[in-house]
Amino acid sequence: MAGREKAGQMKLKASPQEKVRTNLLQHMLSRRAPTAKEDTKLLLHRLVFLAKISPELADKRDLAGYWHRFFLSLQRYYQGEGVTGLLLLYPTYVVHTLEASSEVLYSILRDLRDMQAQQHRALVLEPKILVLSHNIPSRLFQQWSYKVLAVPSRHLGYDTSREEPIETITGECLAMLLKLGMHLLKYPKSPPNLPDAILGEVPNLIIPQDTICHLLECQELLSPVQFLQAYDSPLNIVMDSGYVFGSDNPYAV
Repeated sequence: MAGREKAGQMKLKASPQEKVRTNLLQHMLSRRAPTAKEDTKLLLHRLVFLAKISPELADKRDLAGYWHRFFLSLQRYYQGEGVTGLLLLYPTYVVHTLEASSEVLYSILRDLRDMQAQQHRALVLEPKILVLSHNIPSRLFQQWSYKVLAVPSRHLGYDTSREEPIETITGECLAMLLKLGMHLLKYPKSPPNLPDAILGEVPNLIIPQDTICHLLECQELLSPVQFLQAYDSPLNIVMDSGYVFGSDNPYAV
């Protein structure tokens, strides 16, 4: 009887190797958990959208003021890093590049969507998403800044005879904006309202107005309304039902 109790005690008693292994695993998990949380917070995304400026807007700088205040409110709400990027204000268009978390960027898209419902009170009209890049490695733009471009209000129509695919055009525009961001790295202490001289050095990196006009007319580019409809819609997946896509009969085979 005494031998059985002794054997049971020996089974309950963990070996030193098991203690070390268990403690090491717990230690690694305890260290890994905050790291994963920090990685989630540091995920960055980049959004570029185009839009027409409302003809009712007297001063284009009001757009910069509106988005600056909106970004500050988002930063307070999400309690994270702010928005960086560049707002280019043409005579009749805007090109807005933004870097932030996914929550912030989707809030900006929802604001653009809601703005369209205001019709005559909307600051920008008919916005289109040029690109939405996920999990970018780091911020290219070190702050959010804007510039009212001194370009002619009239521009030539886009040369449709070029017949370039939309992917090529968007790729060229994105490359110009990224090169422009690289150029701004030379001026880390520039004010939010960029001086003329900074962008005046690289006029070839300013997307032509006729290209913007053409992109806004392209059906391939989604508006914030269309994008959010797809993003917010639930996935209706039918498993093992014999459903034929495109059929009104859910039991069709």
